[in-house]
Amino acid sequence: MPPLNTAECEIDANCTGERWQVDDDSQLAGLIAIIAMGQAAQASHILTQLLPAAPAFTTPELSAEAKIKLTVQEQKQTPRIGYPRWQRDGFIFEAISWIAARQVYGKSAYMKDPHVSTTSQGLDGLMLELSGDKTQIDWTTVFEDKCSDDPVSTFKYKVIPAFRDRHENKRSAEIIAAATALLGRAGIDDGAAAQLAAAVTDRTKRRYRAAFAVTTALDSEDGRKELFAGYNEIGDIDQAQRLGACLVVPPKLREWFDQLAGLAIAYIETLGEGEAGV
Repeated sequence: MPPLNTAECEIDANCTGERWQVDDDSQLAGLIAIIAMGQAAQASHILTQLLPAAPAFTTPELSAEAKIKLTVQEQKQTPRIGYPRWQRDGFIFEAISWIAARQVYGKSAYMKDPHVSTTSQGLDGLMLELSGDKTQIDWTTVFEDKCSDDPVSTFKYKVIPAFRDRHENKRSAEIIAAATALLGRAGIDDGAAAQLAAAVTDRTKRRYRAAFAVTTALDSEDGRKELFAGYNEIGDIDQAQRLGACLVVPPKLREWFDQLAGLAIAYIETLGEGEAGV
C-alpha cells in the first residue's frame, strides 16, 4: 500500500489544499532510506508498482553514508556522524514531499529528485507535466518544502519571497537547467529539450506548491487559512495554481522526525550487501 494518505482539503479562495497522513511508517521509512542512498529512481519504481521498499543495490559505504544523513549531530566533529537537526529533518521532509507528489501525480509527471546532500540549498522541487506527444510543457510546478517550528512565519517571510522571485523569473537559470534535465529523462533530445525548456518561464503555466509539516494545532480549515494567508501575493494566477500542502504529525514534531529517522536507520541496518532490488 502507499505509505501516505493524500487527500484534497479546503483552505480558502486563494489556494487549493492537500492533507497528508502517514498510513505505513515502515514503508515510508524504507523509501526515505532508499532516497538517502541516492536511489530516488528506485523509490519511484517502488511507488509506481506498489512494491515493498527495497534498494536496487547496497554497499557498506552507501549504507553508512545514508545513516549519517539520517542522524542528528549538533556539534562539529571529525569524522562527521550526522547533521544539525534542521538539516536532517529538512531532508526527510523533502523526501516525504517528493513521495506525496509521486503518489498524487504518478509516473506521468517528471520530478526533480530530492537533494541527496542535506547541505544542498536552492530549488526544493520541480515537476513538469507534458502533453501526450511530449511536444509542450503543460504545467511547471515549483516546490517549497519546509519543516519549521513556526510554519506561519516561515510561509510569510521565506516561502512567499522565494515564490515571488520565481514568479518574477529572477531565478530562471536554475529552473531552466533542472527542467532541461527532466526533459532529457522524458526521452527528448538535447536540442529539443533546450528549446522546450523556455516554457518554464511562462507564468500562465506555472504552479506553486508550499508544503509544511504541521502538528494537530493547525490541522483544520481555520489553521490552514492562517498558515497560507497571503498566498495571493503571488498574483495574476488562479486559485488552482497555488497549492498548500500539510503533512499532519503529532504535537511533538521533532520527536516524530526522530522516530521516523530511527525507523529508516533500522531499515538500513537490515540490508545486506549487493543486489537487493526488484
